[in-house]
Amino acid sequence: MSEIAATTVHEAYAFACMRCGHGWEQAFEIEHHVDGSNNGFVIYKADGVRVPSPLSTPTCTNCGGHVVRIMRSGRVSTVQKLLRDPQPRRSAGKGVDAPEGEAATVGAGHHWHLSDLLHPFHRK
Repeated sequence: MSEIAATTVHEAYAFACMRCGHGWEQAFEIEHHVDGSNNGFVIYKADGVRVPSPLSTPTCTNCGGHVVRIMRSGRVSTVQKLLRDPQPRRSAGKGVDAPEGEAATVGAGHHWHLSDLLHPFHRK
């Protein structure tokens, strides 16, 4: 089959494994093609390498599990940044740092894991 048209879009997704709690993000080049018979097909590439669709067959890069939550880009990196670099808490509605006696960092007194933050997404 000869290819007639192709367009490429760039999208990124955040992934979180419901089995082990591992989170990661990946950018994709998504090539939309139309063949000579006017049939459409899509090719996904990550870092220039052809990969299966991350939307139909997500696999955890840590444990190989297949129960993976797909989210918009930035979700995992934002949580990971908060876990690495906690910021001072702000007083409710005042926009100033919390007083000395109050917890001064996000997660003070509790060791947070990505799986803790994904708990609301688990089905019961």
